[in-house]
Amino acid sequence: MDTNVLLFNPEAIYAFEDHEVVIPLAVIEEIDRQKKRQDEIGRNARVFSRLLDSLRGGGRLSEGVALKGGGKLRVEINHQAMQITSVDSDSRTFDNRILAVAYYFSRHCSDPVILVSKDLNLRIKADVLGIAAEDFQQDRVCDPEYYSGVGEIRLSKDELNAFFRQGKLMAPPDLRIYPNQFIILKNQTVPSQSALSRYFQHYFWPLAFGETVHWGVRPLNKEQKFAVELLADDQIKVVALTGGAGTGKTLLALAVGLEKVIEQRLYTRLLVTRPVIPLGNDLGYLPGNKKEKLKPWMQPIFDNLEFLSSNAPKPSEVIHDLEFRGLVEMEALTYIRGRSIPKQFIICDEAQNLSPHMVKTLITRVGQGAKIVFTGDPQQIDHPYLDDSSSGLVHLVERLKGVETFGHVRLVKGERSAVAELAARLL
Repeated sequence: MDTNVLLFNPEAIYAFEDHEVVIPLAVIEEIDRQKKRQDEIGRNARVFSRLLDSLRGGGRLSEGVALKGGGKLRVEINHQAMQITSVDSDSRTFDNRILAVAYYFSRHCSDPVILVSKDLNLRIKADVLGIAAEDFQQDRVCDPEYYSGVGEIRLSKDELNAFFRQGKLMAPPDLRIYPNQFIILKNQTVPSQSALSRYFQHYFWPLAFGETVHWGVRPLNKEQKFAVELLADDQIKVVALTGGAGTGKTLLALAVGLEKVIEQRLYTRLLVTRPVIPLGNDLGYLPGNKKEKLKPWMQPIFDNLEFLSSNAPKPSEVIHDLEFRGLVEMEALTYIRGRSIPKQFIICDEAQNLSPHMVKTLITRVGQGAKIVFTGDPQQIDHPYLDDSSSGLVHLVERLKGVETFGHVRLVKGERSAVAELAARLL
């Protein structure tokens, strides 16, 4: 097992049932180098170190100890003497030391040997040496076309008229559909005649909130109407909005959140958080107090809030006043752990950069009377160990799509500007 698997999921050793899991000593050395980091990778390194230490009570790690649920774990010394120099002469690198262990077992073990790594290049090097190599699959979504939250069916003219007349329509019993999934009802003879609906408890219902204006913002297309429907319905406690840049995910979530907190007073605070993961090279440590350090990371949120407050003479003063009164709070995801957050409207922006464990950690912070919204684009992942099939955001959508208090919609059309839509579509 490679180091990056354990930094992604420190409990990955339990995912292999009755097989034998081998941890090269080089992996433990790499884990030790990461344990002082003050982020999710550092936390996972510390969790795995404690887990490995607890397993020492079951025997010598070098000889193998039993794992709960079956299987065995062993820590193996580095087989640096193995002749793999024809492929790469530098046997001092961690990757090559891990590869040497896998190479040794592939030549001296009667059972099949598989190198598990999230490092694509290491898997390629293993293949060159004739070693079977796989990505860690436990938290991956098999279908890259994850649940969109939107479907379409064709009805007869009489059925469509019955929907408008009665304000609901019973769904066909054999239709595979999920709670709070949005269905476009189309006339099968005249496709231009259609209606927007939401499925719930065996019926198609017309949208109750899709046309409403929140904090001066009106939805501009059908997917945005679906998003507002989920955001404005207080019976839906967990919402996921996915889509490309400029589709309105964050703006709509902020607009509805401000309306719910300030105008309707249904929640005590609008709490906005996002993971601190840079695009490109990091700027390093930033000066100032916590608020000043957070501002560069939260600037996209401030941009949206200024847009929503653009009718005021000084939008920045409006935002400052909301923060001063405690109605709006910006918080780094790092500081969420350990908190209990009741009666707040919570928005987690850039959620595509969260691992499944981080998503679970955040949702378990949600207290009574609170609502949480995840926004993000699985095609713009900056996290080093995630992709669009292992992102916590996609994982959340696939795991909760059958729950009645959850809703998801994938926004398609960009509304930021013609230039932004052109770039998102063609570049």
